[in-house]
Amino acid sequence: MTVLVLFDIDGTLLLAHGAGRRAVHRAMVDVFGVTGPELHPFDGKTDPQIVRELGALAGVTEDVIHERMSPALDRYFGYLEADITGSPHAVELLPGVHDLLDALEARHDVMLGLLTGNIESGASLKLRAVNIAPERFVVGAYGSDAPVRPALPAIAQSRATRHLGAHLPGSRIVIVGDTPHDLTCGNEIGARAIGVETGRFRAADLHPHNPLAVFADLRDTAAVVAAITSVAAERAA
Repeated sequence: MTVLVLFDIDGTLLLAHGAGRRAVHRAMVDVFGVTGPELHPFDGKTDPQIVRELGALAGVTEDVIHERMSPALDRYFGYLEADITGSPHAVELLPGVHDLLDALEARHDVMLGLLTGNIESGASLKLRAVNIAPERFVVGAYGSDAPVRPALPAIAQSRATRHLGAHLPGSRIVIVGDTPHDLTCGNEIGARAIGVETGRFRAADLHPHNPLAVFADLRDTAAVVAAITSVAAERAA
């Protein structure tokens, strides 16, 4: 049976060097007249969740945030696009990513997917900036699909099941990410996870969340592929 591997984007496949933070703060000023705390943590959160939290912390009411969410995200994407397309070095590909995607894509027993807090348009923009075609990922679950990350694995599972024409159990889903939120978001559906230290969290932060493995980066293609596909052997055993 197929293993679905769901990659986080920021801190896992690439680094956007603050482009998202700059864009969301500018959008907040345009739409709400406030920014919220400059250093509010974004790790593992969806774009709409970030807008809601920043707005609430700046005193914007829930009704107003809900009413203006769509224009806020539109402004956010506009600023993000301008930042990324305006600088050839705005987004950095992380080590080993292309080789790993090539190796996984070549396997008949693995399906590539995305699980990210980015809205879908922002995800595609960032991926294309480092020469990763979003179309390589057969399924995806995005910040534009649900307000919080823990809702995303079930969405990806449903889309994979629809694509395969047969139910894909959570035990055949592996989420690869750089934050504790990535490692725990799939618990409800029984998904497993792999941690990577290319964001701001270290192995000591990630190991308590019971990942299959934690890697310094994704350069060891064979080891990462083995960890991903190990769930098939676990299930068979």
